[in-house]
Amino acid sequence: MATATTYGARAHARAQEGSRTEAMPVVPASAWPAPPCEAGHLVWAETVAAGNYTHKVLARGTELRLTDLRGDACAHLLLYAADRPWERLNVADTVKVQWNAYLGEGQLLLSDQGRVLASLVADTSGHHDTLCGTSTLVRNTQRYGDGTPQSASPAGRELFKLAAAKNGLEPRDLPPSLSFFQGVRVRDDGSLDFIGSAGPGGSVTLRAEQDVTVLIANVPHPVDPRTEYVSTPLEVLAWRAAATAPGDPLWEATPEGRRAFLNTAEFLAARGIA
Repeated sequence: MATATTYGARAHARAQEGSRTEAMPVVPASAWPAPPCEAGHLVWAETVAAGNYTHKVLARGTELRLTDLRGDACAHLLLYAADRPWERLNVADTVKVQWNAYLGEGQLLLSDQGRVLASLVADTSGHHDTLCGTSTLVRNTQRYGDGTPQSASPAGRELFKLAAAKNGLEPRDLPPSLSFFQGVRVRDDGSLDFIGSAGPGGSVTLRAEQDVTVLIANVPHPVDPRTEYVSTPLEVLAWRAAATAPGDPLWEATPEGRRAFLNTAEFLAARGIA
């Protein structure tokens, strides 16, 4: 189809309506072919290409499932309180308050205010990282020859900058991130051991405990030893559910977690939200 004229370009563009590619958002999300659960209505359905990013504002109680489709995705994640982005994911507090540097089912993602932004309610991978953050422009340029967003080897921080800008945030608003599906362990001597992926099909499910802004960059882990830029698609699905409530085993699992949930509930109650 000729696109040399405005009419031809318009006809070509309109002819693409309804077409699907391997990596793209599905709008509306309810058109996704395989809903994750019968009870939940999908509000986000997307496949994020290797070396790409995505973002969304999710309501409190929404469940978000990330799936490593082919075994080499790495979902670098940042969370912000949706209407007050100065409250954001604090990876250091997430680790030290819960006495655990290794993410898994039952862990909470905490803000710097001692409140729960999200809880990790399911995990079939177990290969995650809270220690290294994401890749940078300088490091990717050294390793792969380029790290700009439009290159073949974009850095995670550069993609986060783009996702942040689309939510009214600036580079100074980007704290250290955590990552799913490419694991790191600490050896006895304090050095890091990259354990990589658990294989295709691993997933994690997060539950938003407040309204949150989610930023995701799907790029190789910064300590992945492979010399090539290796990344594969990431599936992102979210559906309506309910926030964690008192009496839930997750709420009562540890004294530290219970305190974080109480801090969250008190804050939301004062605002008339819960």
